[in-house]
Amino acid sequence: MAVVRSSAETSRRIRMRGQRSVRSKVMGVEQTALTLVRDPLRLILFVLTIITISRVHLHYPILAKLRPVLLLTAGALGYAYLNPRYLTNANVLKLWPMRLVALLGVLAFGSAAFGISLGNSALFILDSFSKTLMYAFLIAIAVRHARDLYTFVWAFAISCGILVLFSVFVFDLSAAGETTRLAEMYTYDSNDLGVILMIGLPLTLLLVAVDHGVKRLILLFTVVGIAIAMARSGSRGGFLGLIAVSVAALFLVNGVSATRRFSLLGAALFALGVAAPAGYWKQMSTILSPKEDYNYSSIDGRSALMKRGIGYMVKYPVFGIGVWNFAKAECTISPKMESRPVNEPVRCIAPHNSYVQAGAETGIPGLIVFSSLILGSVVAPIRMRRRLPQYWRKGTPTQRFLYNATSFFPIAMIGFAVTAFFVSFAFFDPLYLLSAFVTGLYIAISAQLKAEGRPEIGALSTSPGRRHAGWRVKRAAVSSLARSAAR
Repeated sequence: MAVVRSSAETSRRIRMRGQRSVRSKVMGVEQTALTLVRDPLRLILFVLTIITISRVHLHYPILAKLRPVLLLTAGALGYAYLNPRYLTNANVLKLWPMRLVALLGVLAFGSAAFGISLGNSALFILDSFSKTLMYAFLIAIAVRHARDLYTFVWAFAISCGILVLFSVFVFDLSAAGETTRLAEMYTYDSNDLGVILMIGLPLTLLLVAVDHGVKRLILLFTVVGIAIAMARSGSRGGFLGLIAVSVAALFLVNGVSATRRFSLLGAALFALGVAAPAGYWKQMSTILSPKEDYNYSSIDGRSALMKRGIGYMVKYPVFGIGVWNFAKAECTISPKMESRPVNEPVRCIAPHNSYVQAGAETGIPGLIVFSSLILGSVVAPIRMRRRLPQYWRKGTPTQRFLYNATSFFPIAMIGFAVTAFFVSFAFFDPLYLLSAFVTGLYIAISAQLKAEGRPEIGALSTSPGRRHAGWRVKRAAVSSLARSAAR
């Protein structure tokens, strides 16, 4: 009996050794640290992301005159069209995030035709929204594996680092009531800054979880800097976003130890408390007394704007008043025009609420698609995480990056969801870039599973049998985007 047991134990050890050997061979190429991809297409999109998110080019008038966003977008489109081998083999339109992005684009275009001002909507689409859609689809089709996605996340983190440096050393504080806050930030205001940084904080923490050495040190300084910038912004929406992101990070992340999570968030909150300018906490305390704020009582406050925005949506339920026509409606069909005293000036202002903006400007279908894109980007990655191999949690850098991304991408979308309630960002880049990141996450996870010889999960398949169909879709999409850019 002893001989039999010894033989069985020996066989079991041989099998385990063999399994470890196979796993080592499968993962051998992923044992080194994650590095940035430096091919021409990824470099163009890397720089385009930094400029689009940080808007650093506006600080340099000569650079701004060159219109770098337009040039880089055109360059990326041209390179992608001529070199489709640098694109993913997957058909991104088979994945729900980009389908919803495309549908939202169709609804926005349709709203222009049936809205209150075709010219105003068309100008916004040609000048801004079409570039936003091109950029999002370029990012989505440029992600082939984890390193590509990692590269673009780093671009967003660098953008936040630039905004932090400018918020601390370049942008000045100005008096606003009983508090002081950042002002004159080129095309961003303090609430806009809160949106970007509350997306960037989870993405930076994702990189902290997988990087080491100098890169991690830079990322940690960025995390602390984000908290300082948020304090200087004086944004109540940003403060609520910070609370939401902090709570979500504590409860949704399981790839990072609780001690590290509490330590990082504690350091960030300490930095916020130290850097808070005069009157900051008094300003934040007004959140608890909303009826005493001007936003509740003023005819142009957020409460009145929300009510009028809902009224526009009810009046134009199918197509809305037209993308980017909210301010136009405020000076034409708004109920406040009826009660305005003669010769009194009227403020034509934006909705200051992305949900109201989506509903008023693209109708009920637009609001449903917009909300679904946000909710799906929170729920779907978390559900995906449950189906990943558990050893990815403590595995190679690539495995840990993908595993943790299923937590931090939803947190980034939560940051957007909360702060978007205070800005007009329904048709600007952050939401569509995050949707492209979630799409890239599906693709990168499938590529990693395939490299490990595991079955793919979800609706995505990148099998060779579908390669050519996916290539035709990509080529057609790039051609369409190139024609749009030419127009």
